Parts: sequence; structure tokens; C-alpha cells
Amino acid sequence: MVSSVGTTTASTSLLSQAIAAAKSNAAANAASASSSTSTSASSSSSSLSSLGGNFNQFLTLLTTQLQHQDPSNPTSTDSFTAELAQFAGVQQQVETNTNLTSLISATQDNQMASAVSLIGKTTTASSSSLPLQSGSASLSFTAPQAEDVAIAVTDSTGTVVKSETVNVSAGTNTWTWDGKNNSGTQLSDGAYTVAVEGSSTDGTSVSLPTTITGTVTGVSKGITGVNIDMGDATIDMSDLTGFSTT
Repeated sequence: MVSSVGTTTASTSLLSQAIAAAKSNAAANAASASSSTSTSASSSSSSLSSLGGNFNQFLTLLTTQLQHQDPSNPTSTDSFTAELAQFAGVQQQVETNTNLTSLISATQDNQMASAVSLIGKTTTASSSSLPLQSGSASLSFTAPQAEDVAIAVTDSTGTVVKSETVNVSAGTNTWTWDGKNNSGTQLSDGAYTVAVEGSSTDGTSVSLPTTITGTVTGVSKGITGVNIDMGDATIDMSDLTGFSTT
């Protein structure tokens, strides 16, 4: 059960921490979204380019050695065999990297094809990315005890748009946001970031992980696999915890 509470020194402190955490999460989410695709592509390209460079360099050194060796004192059979083995090893690694890249791409394509069936379904995910869809957003979190917790929501720029302190019961609690900011203005649907701060049984402030709920609107490739789109919010498929048709 969640209900609003009045302002106290303790709740003000929790709210400040929630706001700081929400801003930090927003910055992290923005950085991850902007670099995911480019990082994946550049990393794979860089590794293959490095191996390819080693392969060509080794080949150049080997052929140069053969051209300039003393005919009366050629490289020993053992040494030459070892060099050929190294040459073959580098060549095999280049081919392995190329095939592995193709395999990863094929796996992601298969995952995307499977994930298409989720479109239109209500999905839950362990994430701080909060999708505002049709003017509403919902999340759940687990409180270690009946207490006051602070909830803060920021937009994509890290600006706090909604913050409040609520009283919750021990265990799982659900919080629904009507999409209005602290001034009562209805905000546009989109991707927001949320943070929840509470207290442990010994009174220490703790960040409470959130499970968000949203409707799947699409799928896309990400740096580590397939992403699920909930409106403008993007969630890694591995973070999904469940889904339903309603």
C-alpha cells in the first residue's frame, strides 16, 4: 500500500537522495543509449582490424626472411615449422573472429524475430527507465519495512519533473504516476528515469531497485543483444521479468 505523507526532516533527506539518484540514473541511461550501437560496431571492427594487421605483418616478415636467408645456412626445420604454425594460428583467429561476428549477428536476428511476439503485451522489467505511455506509468519496489520512501522522476535531460514522499508497507509496493509534474501540468509521453530511496531496518538509507511496467511497442538491436522498446524507453531484453497480454 502506498500513500502520501507530510514533509519531515527525514523525508526531506530521502527526497534529496532520490533526486540525486534519479539525475545520476538519467545521465547513465542517456550515455548508454547514445554509445551502445557505435561501441559494439567499433569494438568488433577494431579487434578484427588488429588481427588482420598482425596477420599481414607476420606474412611480410616471413617472406622477407625467406628472401634474405643465407642459402648455405637456411633457417632450421624446427624454427621454420614453428613460424608456419604461428602464421596458421593468426590466420585461423582472423577467420574465427569473422565467423563469430556473423554468428552474433544471426543470433540477434533470431532474438529479434522471437521478440516481435511481445509487441502489444504488457511487460515488466528491472530498470530505472520509466516509460510514460498514454499519460500513465507504473512501477513496483520492495521495502524492507513499513516506512516513508522518496520517489523522484527526471526527464531525458536530467531535470526533476516529479518528486514525492510516500508511506509504504513492508514488502512489494506499487506506485502509479499520472504523468503530471510537480506543478500539475500533464507531461508528454516518453522515456523518464526514476529512483526510489528508503531505509533499511537499521535506519541506513538505501536505494530500492525498481521494476517498471509498460507496453512493448517495438524491438531493436543493442550492444549486448536485443532491446525492447516501450514507447521512447529502451530496455535490455535480459532485464525483462515477465509479460502478459493485458
